[in-house]
Amino acid sequence: MKTETLNFDTASGATTAYVAAPDQVNDDTKAVIVVQEWWGLNDHIKDITKRYADEGFIAVAPDLYRGKLAANPEEAGKMMGELKLEDGLDTIDKAIKAAQENYGVTKLGITGFCMGGTYAFQAICHLENLSAAAPFYGDTPDESTLINLKGPVLFISGTKDKWINPEKVAELERAAKDNVLPIESVKYEADHAFFNNTRPEVYDEAAAKDAWSRVIAFFNKNLTVVAPKLNEIHTDDVF
Repeated sequence: MKTETLNFDTASGATTAYVAAPDQVNDDTKAVIVVQEWWGLNDHIKDITKRYADEGFIAVAPDLYRGKLAANPEEAGKMMGELKLEDGLDTIDKAIKAAQENYGVTKLGITGFCMGGTYAFQAICHLENLSAAAPFYGDTPDESTLINLKGPVLFISGTKDKWINPEKVAELERAAKDNVLPIESVKYEADHAFFNNTRPEVYDEAAAKDAWSRVIAFFNKNLTVVAPKLNEIHTDDVF
């Protein structure tokens, strides 16, 4: 595995992304954007990018806070509140472009947790060059935004979550059904942030392991570059 820091510019200033990649990278290597929780780009998020690299993905975690980390929930809430949606989406967009330029990837997915889940879901509705999204317990877009969905979504939530509660999830499922949107909703009997193994008060090992296996399968399916069939290749492309 290789890790490095990727530098790039955004409309609101320069920032970085933490990148983890498998030792062998080729034209078929899949890539995933990993969006931080409200704490910032901390060691937990970096560890998740490494887990993706272990699964054969290039994982890129952009720093939406530009180097800042929250020390407690009060700081985290303040930093999240000060981050404007358009700024976060622009940072993700620039990270996508930097990944394409530096690693030659053609199909990218996006995932995120808590605040990052919110941005991952918004990104698959607003940004180009994303093929799939797997948001974990992030706030759901309104219906007028959802209809602009640009790829399939695997939405992960917990039934004990008091923020992304069952009522919000049910509304998402209704909107997906009414608009025939490619959204799969997977619910666990778990609390908000159940995937975060650094927080024993909410971590649910069984749910986290099952969610991880589902997300990896989802991205492997939706980020595979399909070669054209022989009868789809034009003569001009061959001779």
